[in-house]
Amino acid sequence: MNLSSFFAELKRRNVHKVAVAYIVAGWALSQGIAQVFPVFDVPNWIIRLIVLFIIIGLPIALVLAWMFEITPQGIKRTETADAMPGTTRQRKHAWIYIVVVGAALSIGLFFLGRYTAGNTASAARTEAATVPQKSIAVLPFDNLSRDPDNAYFCEGVQDEILTRLAKVADLKVISRTSTQHFKSTPENLPQIAKQLGVAHILEGSIQKAANQVRVNVQLINALTDAHLWADTYDRKLTDIFAVETEIAKTVADMLQAKLTGSEQHVIAVRPTANSEAHQLYLKGRFFWNKRTGNDLKKSIDYFEQAIAADPNYALAYAGVADGYVWLPGYTAGTPRDSYPKAKAAAKKALELDDTLAEARTSLAIAIWLYDFDSSQANREFQRAIELNPNYAIAHQQYGNITLSALGRFDDAIAEGKRAVELDPLSLVINTDLGSNYCYARRYDEAIAQLRKTLEMDAGFYIAHIVLGQALDAKGAREAAIVEFQKARALNDDPSVLGMLGRAYGLSGNKMEAEKILDQLKELSKQRYVAAYSFALVYLALGDKEEALRWLEQSYQDRAGSDIGYIRVDPLLDPLRSDPRFEALAEKIVPAAQFKSATASQ
Repeated sequence: MNLSSFFAELKRRNVHKVAVAYIVAGWALSQGIAQVFPVFDVPNWIIRLIVLFIIIGLPIALVLAWMFEITPQGIKRTETADAMPGTTRQRKHAWIYIVVVGAALSIGLFFLGRYTAGNTASAARTEAATVPQKSIAVLPFDNLSRDPDNAYFCEGVQDEILTRLAKVADLKVISRTSTQHFKSTPENLPQIAKQLGVAHILEGSIQKAANQVRVNVQLINALTDAHLWADTYDRKLTDIFAVETEIAKTVADMLQAKLTGSEQHVIAVRPTANSEAHQLYLKGRFFWNKRTGNDLKKSIDYFEQAIAADPNYALAYAGVADGYVWLPGYTAGTPRDSYPKAKAAAKKALELDDTLAEARTSLAIAIWLYDFDSSQANREFQRAIELNPNYAIAHQQYGNITLSALGRFDDAIAEGKRAVELDPLSLVINTDLGSNYCYARRYDEAIAQLRKTLEMDAGFYIAHIVLGQALDAKGAREAAIVEFQKARALNDDPSVLGMLGRAYGLSGNKMEAEKILDQLKELSKQRYVAAYSFALVYLALGDKEEALRWLEQSYQDRAGSDIGYIRVDPLLDPLRSDPRFEALAEKIVPAAQFKSATASQ
């Protein structure tokens, strides 16, 4: 068969018509897939695979068109169809309709794609505009070491890089409490970045063996999924601080952050030359981050071992302060024992390094909760925030402790919101923002904030306590009792009993309130029980004399986390007209300070 007769045969068998129809239909299908699949987050490799199948299908369709014909009696081989009478042969104009419909569909999808792409780009630009470009989250690093016990080291290096970046005022850096919820190499970076409110993600892995360490890092623009920078560091364990500094500086440069001279110095600081002390410090932080009473005690033990290995290790003293200042809040230590130790450790840390925001924050907390010196505490909080603007705990505690206690509610809520912005997934920070609303008597906002927190983790008992307080203060006592019961089921914290006893007493169930009072008395023989809890139950039972006596005891115990809110605590409102109560309040928050604070709002 010569070439001219071959083309004539192609035409007679309608192969050319099938080719045109297939190409137009295939093009229309590929356009539709390219426009629709991304909306459902279908991976690009699936789209490419389907387009490849469409291309491979063309020669197959042409072979089938050569071999077969479609007739009214069904699909027949070409030879059979040729032998059929002409009247029974199908009119072969269907391909024209396929071409016309396919072309129209293709053109329509093309313009739809342009429209959708324009809208998507516009939405992306809008979203990008709301997220600071100089913002970053450092995700947990993968522990590639054979020894799983090296998890503390891996976590510590991530935390130290994050801390160095956080000291750059020109950057927004998300706290570790929020980033720890994610894997080191998650699948959906844009979604995580949106959840954390950042434009960039730093991922990494660490392999530690004996005195050698390998650190792999990569910086990613989470909005475009573009890799901006990656590097591998093979160093001795003693050089880990230099690696952390180099990574932090490179990231800051890549994000075009402006570094002051003091910030460059702080980022480059080598906290200790003693490798053993550093390992012990990292173990201390590992347990401190768990935030339970027993783990806080373990952390203090490791921090003290680090100090024994290097008596000039300022961060280790700061760790001791951080441990002791939180013990009373987890009923793992008494205020009279814990707060002075926290102050002493924080002051020692600042003698060695006065740039430590962590030490200043713990010092501020202890000064207020133990000494009730709001002026000095506020100065320390403000200095801590100057030193590390991204330290979420400083913003959280400044707002929730002194500003709320002084009645500066707008400022307190603003600091609480800033803390949430820096640590959006922290349960305790979100809960404390709810407390700020509650002290401000903005109960509906408090309840909404606390319910939002419990949506993140319904097992966080402290949020149930504060939600119960807000409901109780609003007068919804039955609902408050439900929340206190949930908290009690989740944790045996005695403070829950005080709240529950108060709610029972004021709801008319005096018998249950008295039972709880007996429980508190028995518990106090075994562990620390806040005097404030006794005061709440006695107040609900109508015994103001005993309530006042226990509040005075709370002051003598220096339990600032309870009695420090005496001016703003709505649960103490029934006592406000009593001269003895006002005299006690004057010792803690002088009326002149409270009035000037509220007048300045």
